[in-house]
Amino acid sequence: MNLLNLNSFAFSNLKKKGIWPESESFNDEGFGPPPKTWKGTCQTENNFTCNNKIIGARYYNSPNLYFPEDFKSPRDSEGHGTHTSSTAAGREVSDVSFYGLGQGLARGAVPNARIAMYKVCWSWGCTGADILAGFDDAIADGVSVLSVSLGALFAVPYLDDPVGIGAFHAMRNGILTANSAGNEGPYLGSVVNVAPWSLTVAASNIDRQFVSQVVLGNGAILMGNALNTFALNGSMFPLIYGGDAPNISASVTSDLSQYCVGGWLNENKVQGKIVLCDVLWDGSGALLADGVGTIMSDPRFSDLSFAYPLAATHIGVDDGKTALDYIRSTDNPVATILVAEAWSNSVAPRVVSFSARGPNIITPDILKPDLTAPGADILAAWSPVAIPSVSYLDKRRVKYNIISGTSMSCPHVSGAAAYIKSLHPDWSPAAIKSALMTTAFLLNTEKNDEAEFAYGSGHIDPLQAADPGLVFDLSEDDYVEFLCKQGYNTTTLLLITGDSSNCSSNATGNSWDLNYPSLALTIQDGQPIMGTFPRTVTNVGSPNSTYTATVSAPSILNVTVEPSVLSFSSIGQKQSFTVTVSGGVITQQPIISASVVWSDGLHKVRTPLVVYTVVSTAIESPEMTTPDSLEGSSLYNKNGILKGVLPSKP
Repeated sequence: MNLLNLNSFAFSNLKKKGIWPESESFNDEGFGPPPKTWKGTCQTENNFTCNNKIIGARYYNSPNLYFPEDFKSPRDSEGHGTHTSSTAAGREVSDVSFYGLGQGLARGAVPNARIAMYKVCWSWGCTGADILAGFDDAIADGVSVLSVSLGALFAVPYLDDPVGIGAFHAMRNGILTANSAGNEGPYLGSVVNVAPWSLTVAASNIDRQFVSQVVLGNGAILMGNALNTFALNGSMFPLIYGGDAPNISASVTSDLSQYCVGGWLNENKVQGKIVLCDVLWDGSGALLADGVGTIMSDPRFSDLSFAYPLAATHIGVDDGKTALDYIRSTDNPVATILVAEAWSNSVAPRVVSFSARGPNIITPDILKPDLTAPGADILAAWSPVAIPSVSYLDKRRVKYNIISGTSMSCPHVSGAAAYIKSLHPDWSPAAIKSALMTTAFLLNTEKNDEAEFAYGSGHIDPLQAADPGLVFDLSEDDYVEFLCKQGYNTTTLLLITGDSSNCSSNATGNSWDLNYPSLALTIQDGQPIMGTFPRTVTNVGSPNSTYTATVSAPSILNVTVEPSVLSFSSIGQKQSFTVTVSGGVITQQPIISASVVWSDGLHKVRTPLVVYTVVSTAIESPEMTTPDSLEGSSLYNKNGILKGVLPSKP
C-alpha cells in the first residue's frame, strides 16, 4: 500500500489554534468523499467549511471565553494549528516561501491523508475538560492517528494529565498519540507528555539554517541567525548600544535599557538607528523607539532563526562584545543588517537547544523523549490573519511561515505513524511506536551532550520503520499493570482508565518489565549498578529468520542478553529474552549510554540502554498547569513562537 491509499485515513490534530481551511495545503482536488467509517462532523460557524481533505472540525470552549482575535469556530487565528496540520498532512504546493526564504515545494509527511481538527485551546489557554472532550470525539469519530502539539509546563502524574489520560483512551481504541516533548530545554528533567503509551517527540535541526549577517563600519562581519526579510540595501545606519539610550522619562536606567524591551529606550537617541541589545527579545523596543533595526546579543538559541517586525538578527555574546567595542572605539559607529540567506548546516541533525530533555521525572525508568524529528526552521502553511513573527507589532501577513518548536517535530512523527499504519493496519499503537523507535538512527553524542536524554532512541527514519523486523508490543493490560506497579490502585486507576480496572495482589516492583522499546536504569547515588529487563519481541519481518544480539556498552557496564539468538518460523511469532545490567558503585553519574541491537542480516532492531544516578530526595508532585501554546513556555509568545526572557538579575 502506498501513500495514495492514505486518503482513507482520518488524521486527527488535537491542536491549540484550529486550522485555516482555505489554505492551498488543504485543497481536496482528487479526493473522493470521506470513508464510510468516518463518523465525524464539521462545525461550520462563522463561515468555516470542510471539504474532502479536511473532513472534520470541532471546537471546544467550556469557559465560553473569547478574546477579540479568536474565531468562534474551528478556524485558526494564530497560525499554530494550520502550521502543524500542514506539516503532518499538507498537500503538495509548489513555489512556497517566507518572503523568498526556504523557497520550493511544500508538502506534509503524508500529503494524501485526510485531516480532522479538534480546536481545544484559545488565546487565553485551554482546559483539561476541553482537551479530554477533544480526545473523546476524535476517538468516536474514527480517526487513525492523533497528533497533539500541546502539553503542560512540566511533567505531571498520569492521573493529573489530561493529554495522558486522553492518549490512554486512544490507545485502548487502537489509536497512537504523538506528543511534543516540550520546549523548556536544555534543562535536564524538563520533558513533558511522558506517559509510556504516548510517543514523545523531541526536536532536531535540519541541514539548512537562515543567516542574517551584520556588517560594522570598520568592515567586520558578524554572523547572526534570523529570518530577516527587511532590506536595508547595504546602507549603513548609525549604531547605538541600548544601554546608552535609557528612557529616563520612564525611570529606566541603562541596566535595563540594555535589554531593549518595549518602552525602555529613549526615542530621541534611537530614532533612525540600529540598536545593539544584550538579550534575545521580540524587536519591539527598537521599533517602538523608531529604530531601523536591532542586533541582539544572547548565548541562547544560537541554533535557531526567528522573524522580527523590523530588520533584526541574533548574534553570539563574543560578537556582541566585538560590536560594543566598535561602538566605544569611534565617534560615529555605523552598521547594517543583511537580508537573511539560507546556508547549509553541517552539524545537522542535532537536538536543538529549546527541546526538552530527560530524564523522565514521573517514571525515571522509562526513557523519555522517545525519539527526535525535524523541529527547527520548519516552513508550513499559516493563518493569513496571524502575525508571522515574534512581535504583535508586525503588520505583515503571510500564507506560509517558518517557525520552530517541538510542536513542529510532533506532526512529522504523526505523519510517519500514519504512513506505517497504512502499510500495517492491524498493528497496535505500541507496535507502530516500536517500529519508529527501534529503526531511528543514532545521533552524534559529540553534538548532543545529553545523549539519549535529548534524542531518546534517535532520529526518525520513516522508510526503515516501515519494515522493522521485530516489534515490542504492548496491550492495555500491560499498561494497567505498569500503573499498578507505580502505586496506583482501583480508585486512582479509574481516573485514567475510566473503567473497573484493578490491580492484582502481586502487582509490585518497578517498570523494568514493561515491554518498552528502550531500557532505562536509575541507580541511587553511591549504589552499585544492577538491573534486569525482560522483553518480548514479535516477528513482523521474514517468516523464517534468526536474530543475533550485539551489545555496545562502555567498560563500566556489564551487559548480557539471554538468549542472545532468537529464531522465528512465522510472522507474528513471539520470542522472549532478558537483558541484565551490572557494574560497580557509581556516584553523580548523569548518563551512561549503551545499546542492544538484534540483527538478522537484513533488519537492525536497536534498543538504547541508559544508566544514570538519582539523588534520594523527597520531591513533591507538581500541580497541573493548563496546557497552552507551544507547550506554554515563558519563552514563547501567544503564537507559540520563541520570544526572549530577561535574565533573573540584570
